[in-house]
Amino acid sequence: MLPNIDSALFAIPSQAALQPATPSRHPPRILLLYGSLRERSFSRLLTEEAARLLSAMGAETRTFDPHGLPLADDAPESHPKVQELRDLALWSEGMVWCSPERHGAMTGIMKTQIDWIPLAQGAVRPTQGKTLAVMQVSGGSQSFNAVNQLRVLGRWMRMLTIPNQSSVAKAFMEFDEAGRMKPSAYYDRLVDVMEELVKFTLLTRDASASLVDRYSERKESAAALSARVNQKNI
Repeated sequence: MLPNIDSALFAIPSQAALQPATPSRHPPRILLLYGSLRERSFSRLLTEEAARLLSAMGAETRTFDPHGLPLADDAPESHPKVQELRDLALWSEGMVWCSPERHGAMTGIMKTQIDWIPLAQGAVRPTQGKTLAVMQVSGGSQSFNAVNQLRVLGRWMRMLTIPNQSSVAKAFMEFDEAGRMKPSAYYDRLVDVMEELVKFTLLTRDASASLVDRYSERKESAAALSARVNQKNI
């Protein structure tokens, strides 16, 4: 009935495959990335506020400081900041990406961080099947250009991007002198997003391997798959 199918590799999705025999007991591990190097960076302040909420919800958080991270391909992979970022990506079960919107797009340092995270490291894919929440800050009226771009990148990195997102307009008005976010509808949305991220991470982290398993890739050899996803000649 299905002459084009390799029956030895064809799998029927099942509920049982999505239910681990031994669920993880450790706190959800969330890596947070922000996209500005300014001394008073509103993307960093929003990220710090997100980390506080995640910790209060029982997650373990780590935030990567992008200062000193070289441009992609402008330094060897052994560069200490590159290794730090990649180790954190491997450690994490979910991520938060937060960028300012600059010239209608995410910032260069935000893209650089994502570019340094490879699609594959040998047989390991640092982002595949992990959850992702996207956020942005704007200096003017509310916009969604940066979060929309981050969603595209999340899909490309084969991450499970949650439906909710945060976009904070006129961010310079939303934080006090101590760098804490003021009460507002923007703050309430941030709570919503972090709550959703923790829920999705708990729901999917033990089933991520099954969720991203693909028939087409089961047909490829490990060497061919690694060559295709790394694309080192580009």
